[in-house]
Amino acid sequence: MADLGFDMIAALAAISLLAGFVDSIAGGGGLLTLPALLLAGLDPAHAIATNKVQGSFAAASATYTFGRKGLIDWRVTWPLAAIAFISGIAGALSVRFLPRPVLDGVIPVLLIGIALFFALSPKVRDTDAHARLTALTFGLTVPVAIGFYDGIFGPGAGSFYMLAFVTLLGYGVVRATAHTKLLNLASNCGSLTLFAATGMVIWPLGLVMAAGSFIGAQIGSHLAMRLGSRIIRPLLVVVSSLMALKLLLDPANPWRLALKALF
Repeated sequence: MADLGFDMIAALAAISLLAGFVDSIAGGGGLLTLPALLLAGLDPAHAIATNKVQGSFAAASATYTFGRKGLIDWRVTWPLAAIAFISGIAGALSVRFLPRPVLDGVIPVLLIGIALFFALSPKVRDTDAHARLTALTFGLTVPVAIGFYDGIFGPGAGSFYMLAFVTLLGYGVVRATAHTKLLNLASNCGSLTLFAATGMVIWPLGLVMAAGSFIGAQIGSHLAMRLGSRIIRPLLVVVSSLMALKLLLDPANPWRLALKALF
């Protein structure tokens, strides 16, 4: 912490504030904070672990705000959050065993699909629609898969939760955002629990960044409730596209390596 210097710590806190704002509306705040931690000199393992602190605080801040306004159905969502928490732990445990190139290849394609869905679908609105799955079926599939992914890797987890709530449970975008934040909080806390137990978290830095992300998430969640789909929909499209672009521009991405081999 002392090696970073006051200027760098202040810059990380400011980036976290912006990340918390983005995260509370569309997810993807880690797109800003994780590279910032790596540029600050942290090795990837400590950067990922420490980033989970600010991510958890941002999700907690947004969850509190949405919940206080009555936008979260706690009776239905607590079991989903518990499943996401356990899945986040399982994902963090499995990080070293799963082939990273598979994730690097599949995730950008999924993010582009999400961006196209929210950009082009006329059915995405503030009001609820007909559910395609029961709460039980949803709970046994969505938080398991996305929570597990959040523990392994993370970028785009909020967008994936959003898409699931909108398309499978028929939630309007504001209500979907509210429930997404709770499940995001649960899977973040699950992976953070494991990282903390293994001593990978740099707590002083993580808590400074958490303060920034907490404030940013308060601003973002209030704005999301006020403007609804007018801000959530375009921000989801932009953030999902940027996350996909960032992953595809990575020199180690399999799609980029395949194109390089062809040309």
